[in-house]
Amino acid sequence: MLPAVLPWWSGRDCHDDSVTTAATPKGERRRQALVESAAELILEGGIDAVRHRAVANRAGLPLASTTYYFESLDELVVCAFQHNSCRELEEMRARVEEVTPCRRSLESTAELIIDLLVGPRGVGELEREQLISRYERCVATARHTELRDVQLHARRIVDELLTDLLERCGRTVDPTQIRRLVAAVDGAVLGALGELDPDPRGLARGLLLDVVGSVAPPADTDPVSPDP
Repeated sequence: MLPAVLPWWSGRDCHDDSVTTAATPKGERRRQALVESAAELILEGGIDAVRHRAVANRAGLPLASTTYYFESLDELVVCAFQHNSCRELEEMRARVEEVTPCRRSLESTAELIIDLLVGPRGVGELEREQLISRYERCVATARHTELRDVQLHARRIVDELLTDLLERCGRTVDPTQIRRLVAAVDGAVLGALGELDPDPRGLARGLLLDVVGSVAPPADTDPVSPDP
């Protein structure tokens, strides 16, 4: 089993400079409320939606609290970015752990990959907004270098989770090729989100059927057991 997801700043807290201001239980609660409020704003409107007043209003705290608990708005954004990333990774981990080890067909394996990387349900309006937010955050790391450590950590964990999933499906995984699967899904989702009637799951499924076999072939030549 994979180790639990740890914050990317383990040993180097994202608020080392302001830790003394949140040392009390009340301070920690307020600081956490600000992080969660900023995280919600990022999901709804991207990084540009994170402003001192908007965060404080949503958290129900005085405007000055954002500068009291954080050295800068950038620090708050990084912590909110990390909050969203950890939440998504834990949801993905739970999906993988629900998969019973069993040799699966190519089609079933592709469906599970899509469930992991896109989501286990259909892509309705809420899911579409969540996907848009996820890819906006990816692009944001190109402009906001302080976010790259968070993104790189998330990428490593996703690769590990995908490897675990494929092994549970009875497949041999080449670690050097695992990003091909992620890239195929990313490209399909980004392409589909711009369409009037998006179907990222359907487009990703078609691409994965061409990629999974070469990246993660069956671990042996025995006939595939019926999927559970």
